[in-house]
Amino acid sequence: MQNELVLLHGWGMNQGVWKIIFPELEFLHAGVVRCMNLPGYGDSQVWPTPYNLHDTAKQLSEQLQPNSILVGWSLGGLFALYIAKHWPEKVAKVLLVASSPFFAETEDWPGIKANVLTAFKEQLVTHREKTIERFLAIQAMGSTSSRDDIKQLKKLLNEYPAPQECALSAGLDILQSDDLRDIFSNCPVPIRGVFGRLDALVPYRGIAKMQALNSDFEYEVIDKASHAPFISHKKEFLSAVKSML
Repeated sequence: MQNELVLLHGWGMNQGVWKIIFPELEFLHAGVVRCMNLPGYGDSQVWPTPYNLHDTAKQLSEQLQPNSILVGWSLGGLFALYIAKHWPEKVAKVLLVASSPFFAETEDWPGIKANVLTAFKEQLVTHREKTIERFLAIQAMGSTSSRDDIKQLKKLLNEYPAPQECALSAGLDILQSDDLRDIFSNCPVPIRGVFGRLDALVPYRGIAKMQALNSDFEYEVIDKASHAPFISHKKEFLSAVKSML
């Protein structure tokens, strides 16, 4: 039986983002392709309390078939890595899309500046819609078709219920503080990656650091893409994924 290909979206999004490449992935994979909402997003209205990486990853893992191939975009990549480490029987391979084992910037690690995440968190309380719009704008930054990309993303996202406040807030906490570099170094399954060279959230120079942590890590970089390469550079993205599947 062919491994199931499971797609995990990023922060503030839902499974609708994958619709843009879903038919092509079904064709490439020749097996079951499934989009999952992270708990508290879209129509996944059951989530653990407290909402943290471990309990949420556990809830996701319980919905997986054995030997699934996990495609994790951005925040979804952290869940994919965590599940691969703790429930390895469920995962055959992890494919990170514009994702990193650690998102926060430190002296020796390129990432998102702490004040950016803090600002998002403060704005969430007062302007949830606006915060997600700003996040969409950051994702499309650098892409030649950014205005169209944002329009398309919003349309797809609006087909599902808005994310829960607790899921958004906890997601930012996970991005700010969960460090999976050890898991990335000692992952029991192969890890592959597709990145955008112009990504503001997962800086290009961080990829070499990831390679240094795990010498088996293979990746492709799409030159003109930013944080959502599967939307802005669909053809190049699918070609990279095809070689990794």
